[in-house]
Amino acid sequence: MKTNIFLTAFLCLLIVLLLSACAASGKKATQENDKVTFDSRKDLVTITPQKITKTTSASISAIGDILIHEALYLDAKTENGYDFNPVFEKVKPYLEKSDITVANSESIIGGSEIGLSTYPSFNSPFEVGDALKNAGIDVVTMANNHTLDRGEKAIVNAINYWDQIGMAHTGSALSAKDSDTILTLTKNDITFSFLSYTYGTNGVPTPAGKDYLVNRIDKKKIKEDLKRAKEQSDVAVISLHFGQEYERMPNDEQKDLAHFAAEHGADIILGSHTHVLQPAEWIETADGRKSFVIYSLGNFLSRQDHLYRRIGGILHINVEKTVDANGTTIQLVEPAVTPTYVKFSNQKNFEIELLENVDPSINKDIQNHLSAWMKELKFE
Repeated sequence: MKTNIFLTAFLCLLIVLLLSACAASGKKATQENDKVTFDSRKDLVTITPQKITKTTSASISAIGDILIHEALYLDAKTENGYDFNPVFEKVKPYLEKSDITVANSESIIGGSEIGLSTYPSFNSPFEVGDALKNAGIDVVTMANNHTLDRGEKAIVNAINYWDQIGMAHTGSALSAKDSDTILTLTKNDITFSFLSYTYGTNGVPTPAGKDYLVNRIDKKKIKEDLKRAKEQSDVAVISLHFGQEYERMPNDEQKDLAHFAAEHGADIILGSHTHVLQPAEWIETADGRKSFVIYSLGNFLSRQDHLYRRIGGILHINVEKTVDANGTTIQLVEPAVTPTYVKFSNQKNFEIELLENVDPSINKDIQNHLSAWMKELKFE
């Protein structure tokens, strides 16, 4: 009996000791785990980047005058209207390659209903617009010396048709409100604005109270428009119809106006009117920017038959937009030109061909001419 009592007591003591040991072990483990957790939190470091940079890019192309003489629309005549698509077929890939391509619609597309006409007072078929759209053109500039050739009716018809086919346009409008609206297009998070002005309209006056029908070159207006354009866009593109016809080098007036536009915010300056190519150059502005100007893109399509008047070009330029902690910067890079040539025989079979495929020697001369002030200008 006594033996049983001692055995029972021994077992109870053993159980108590075991329970105490487990409790101590659990407490120690918890303390160690807490210590591990505490230590790991102490070692954790949060890294905040000092500079986050995002760079995007977009490409823009431009061509010169689309001037539809009688021989061109007669050559394009079909049973049901007009077809200008074959004219652009060989250069279409070069027009489509950029995110945005701009053309100078020099002869108004007032349509056949008001009667087609040629030099000196142009009116062209709607189908010219269809062909430009099909070839890859995204924007047409309308301010030039032939805008008022056939009066307000032709302008109304043209703008309505551009709207109908979804072609962006600038330089001519149907109301003051529309004229004050800055045309913008956004590609790859880069917003471009487009402006267009002409030196005059061949002596044809703008109808009273309707200055919105055509933008004329006026430094005060250009300055104000560029200010608003820069508030709404990253890149301001301005088309200037200026210079002396058939002169291959820009005059002082062109240089002055291009520098004025650059200083007031223009990033890309596209010249037209001379019907021949003029060189390109960089303009370094007082605020540290570099603007690009090509003083004339020449004729892209016309019936003019002098050698240099049959040579045009497709401008290509890339735009890089960088956003970081310091703000936004815009850089124009890799400007290039593809020289072109208008082929035809006996006023028929018009087509635009790459100049290098027509005459490599003349193509080289044109390259030297265009790059006279910009040796890094490339050719494609």
